[in-house]
Amino acid sequence: MTPEKEMTASPTSSRSVTETVNGSHKFVIQGYSLAKGMGVGKHIASDTFTVGGYQWAIYFYPDGKNPEDNSTYVSVFIALASEGTDVRALFELTLVDQSGKGKHKVHSHFDRSLESGPYTLKYRGSMWGYKRFFRRTALETSDYLKDDCLKIDCTVGVVVSVMDSPRLHSIQVPESDIGMHFGALLDKQEGSDVVFNVAGEKIHAHKLVLAARSPRFRSQFFDALDGENNEIIVTDMEPKVFKAMLHFIYRDALVEDDMLVTSNSTESCVSDTLVSKLLAAADKYSLGRLRLLCEARLCGEISVNSVASTLALADQYHAMELKACCLKFAAENLAAVMRSSGFEYLRDNCPSLQSELLKIIAGCEEECSSGGKSRSVWAQLSDGEDSNGRRVRPRTDTG
Repeated sequence: MTPEKEMTASPTSSRSVTETVNGSHKFVIQGYSLAKGMGVGKHIASDTFTVGGYQWAIYFYPDGKNPEDNSTYVSVFIALASEGTDVRALFELTLVDQSGKGKHKVHSHFDRSLESGPYTLKYRGSMWGYKRFFRRTALETSDYLKDDCLKIDCTVGVVVSVMDSPRLHSIQVPESDIGMHFGALLDKQEGSDVVFNVAGEKIHAHKLVLAARSPRFRSQFFDALDGENNEIIVTDMEPKVFKAMLHFIYRDALVEDDMLVTSNSTESCVSDTLVSKLLAAADKYSLGRLRLLCEARLCGEISVNSVASTLALADQYHAMELKACCLKFAAENLAAVMRSSGFEYLRDNCPSLQSELLKIIAGCEEECSSGGKSRSVWAQLSDGEDSNGRRVRPRTDTG
């Protein structure tokens, strides 16, 4: 009888990998001189941002955080803004040199990671930063302060540990390149079967591609009686706008950022920007994704001076997401918006939009009715008085 063969299991292995998940946030503090004097220990907070599954915020103390310093320094901290226990992270705070010389003031925890290890935040509200970030007198005569504005860049690296199990085989699949191929089709004009005459400029395209992307084009080419027409005159669009629309249709992406820059758009020029004209094109040709891309871009540019005209634009071209953002922004910043010339235009030319704004304000006031406001914003607008007590010129309707 032969002895039983000894059974040996194949060796197994695993690997634990500890690394950081990094994310950055840019915080612009406009009106520094007006923030001074708000009091020691009081801060201006950035919007929250998410890194490593946790929310964070930058706190800027114009009069300092430490009472003992008697407002000699400004303080800057990064705070854990969501629930979390023993969150370990690395941090970096950079005060941006606005002279263009690149002499930024950098406080980095990343450089000391091997020496002292990550910082542990015990609970929501825990902070890392500097009570004596910068002496105020030096800051106010430095290149870090320009046009009463400070810029602070923040990087957070949340420490995570993952189990990396070995894989015997793996195949890396590249990102989709269909947009590149269709874009080349547009650029080279190979097989083009329709020409658009846009303000005298001839632009070649492909009926099947346009029809696949736009219900309006599909109807024009295959349902209309003039579907065999291979030259179409476009009278309500500039060549650059039509080309930007074709760029999206073929590549499923907006044109380069430098072509879309709105650069501090005011009420007088929002409608003149390329992105707003693309919004109109998206509405005309039923390009839903292009509409949303334009809405997102315009939403990021909303300001007190531009919100009224952006709201009118959104309403005109059925941009519902952008319209909702504008109404909310206007309601939250009503006093300042009412002083803008754009609000006068809204009141005189878009009464239905003003009514929608009033409904939002009224809803907000109902939620806050326990605050005991002596006079509602609804009443102020209804009888022609703004939130600062000034008389507002009533609109007169002519029959």
